Amino acid sequence: MLTKPKSEQRRSMMTHLNSRLQGFIKLTGNFIANPFLPPLKYPLSSSRLGLDFSPHSTSLASLLHSISFSNNGDHPLSRYQKVTSLDDAFNLFDEMIQRKPLPSVMIKFNQLLNAVTKLNHFSSCLHLFKQMYAIGVPVDKYSMNIAIKCCCQMSRTYDGFALLGCCFRRAVVPDVFTFSTLLDGLIREDRIIEAERLFKRLIKHRLCEPNVVTYNTMIKGLCKFGNNDIAIGLLRLMDERGCKPDIYAYSTIIDSLCKDKMIEDAFKLFNEMVFAKGIQPDVITYTSLIHGLCNLCRWNEVSKLLKEMEEDVRISPDIQTLSILVDAFCKEGRVDEAEAVIDIMVERGEVPNIVTYNSLIDGYCLRGEMTKARSIFYSLTSKGLVPNVVTYSTLVNGYCKSLKIEEAMHMFHEITRKGLKPDIVSYSTMLQGLFRVARCGDARKLFDEMRAAGQIPNEYTYGVILDGLCNNHQVEEALSLFHLVGESKLNYNIVVYNILIEGASKCGKLDTAKTLFHDLTLKGLQPDVRTFNIMISGLCREGQLKEAKLLFLKMDESGCPPDTVTYNVLLQGYLRNKHFDDVEMLLHEMDGRSYSLDASSLSLLIDQIAAGSLDRRMIELIGRLVPKEMMNIPA
Repeated sequence: MLTKPKSEQRRSMMTHLNSRLQGFIKLTGNFIANPFLPPLKYPLSSSRLGLDFSPHSTSLASLLHSISFSNNGDHPLSRYQKVTSLDDAFNLFDEMIQRKPLPSVMIKFNQLLNAVTKLNHFSSCLHLFKQMYAIGVPVDKYSMNIAIKCCCQMSRTYDGFALLGCCFRRAVVPDVFTFSTLLDGLIREDRIIEAERLFKRLIKHRLCEPNVVTYNTMIKGLCKFGNNDIAIGLLRLMDERGCKPDIYAYSTIIDSLCKDKMIEDAFKLFNEMVFAKGIQPDVITYTSLIHGLCNLCRWNEVSKLLKEMEEDVRISPDIQTLSILVDAFCKEGRVDEAEAVIDIMVERGEVPNIVTYNSLIDGYCLRGEMTKARSIFYSLTSKGLVPNVVTYSTLVNGYCKSLKIEEAMHMFHEITRKGLKPDIVSYSTMLQGLFRVARCGDARKLFDEMRAAGQIPNEYTYGVILDGLCNNHQVEEALSLFHLVGESKLNYNIVVYNILIEGASKCGKLDTAKTLFHDLTLKGLQPDVRTFNIMISGLCREGQLKEAKLLFLKMDESGCPPDTVTYNVLLQGYLRNKHFDDVEMLLHEMDGRSYSLDASSLSLLIDQIAAGSLDRRMIELIGRLVPKEMMNIPA
């Protein structure tokens, strides 16, 4: 059988390749021609990147990357290993383009681009990439991949897809690295739905076989948005398609499950990884599990896991692990134990960083020990640490909670005096403090300053302002702001509605509260247990007990069963309005659900029994509903 000449084989291969790529262009046109993506501010084209392409052959790409440098007898990487700054890179580039002939076609330029990328100078790397074209340096998939990576790292994934289009036009074959990079870019920009679509097309149309990096990129993105079930499904798909999941894939999902307080599922996956797959956990895996247990205050299990980690697996907790313990202890007010962990860090040669000390400062702030918190703050410089915005915001929060607003304002202004920029958390914390002491005018002024500084209010800031206005009996102004925001996503938030419903209810505007409650259905929002509790409390306050009872009965039907707060709220409404018929029934229901009485309910019950309004035989039932901690309070 006669063999076709190599040139003909190459043409045949390129024809086949172009056919597949053209098919992909039609399928992924929504990325390149963007029919379903939001319109671009600027036209999407290679010219926007400053590139003027002309066809170059890329068939020797792999061979060229195996060629060593010949000019001046340099070791292949020696010049590029010395690139430690942008000036080095530009100087080397200028030297390269002045050589006659140009250095080894693409190799040296690609290595230079790669070196600049490693310095995280992505914009400069793209600039050099454009200069390459200006002098006629041919391009291959390696240089294209570097340029696409730079676009994605700068959250310019649209430009990354423009470069992908250039690959198609030039018959440069995008590989698994190209698509993994684009997936990562979409995920960085929170475009997870588009990332899922692209990933599915890669598999369906066999454009490339996803490797472990591709799968891990998608798993990271899915977990970022709390799609743990789909991430686990992708883990199973990896196995089915012969791509062995690694420690990163498992640890990413375990961490996400822990953050969502699904600790049992996390340990189940952990056991699968260790015992079924034979993958040994690392410090990151253990740290995620420890963090999850700390968030649930399961301290005994934290101790056991630390012991297993150090004694059985021989993995030492790192600074991240120990900082998580410090933070967890501080959040529980156990600052002495947090200090002990920091001492252990120092003994082990681990240097506590600013994150660790921020947690410790926060712990003392939560306890109201501002003198101690300030003392640690002033000691940071002697430890070689520089306070950051989080440090200052933590102290601002502590002073605000202690109602020391002048000290809080001084610390807030210290942020800019130190050359730092207050973030949205800093502003929100200060706003909350001002509202707390009824300085609404100063809060409005600060809000205007925040917007002038380019800080856009997020959902939390918006909630702080509405809550502050409502708590200061300025419900009308809060409602005006709510209506001004209109159909923004800020108003599609149950927390916002809860604030307004409670504010209106407490200010005697029950009809307004009812209107807001009914608006939830129109907006497709589901009331949560707090929404029901607020409404029931408002109805009871106005003596509308029949309506309160109907809403209480509706909770189970709505898939939102009443909690212990609901029962206490309704019980207090009955007692205060001397509606005793349903009191015993409510108490029996509470007993059946293992709910407890709060101090207000217990006090009202005792008063009504003493007054003869309730049967004394209910005392035994009431006794079962008194929590242990209240029974132990000394007389």
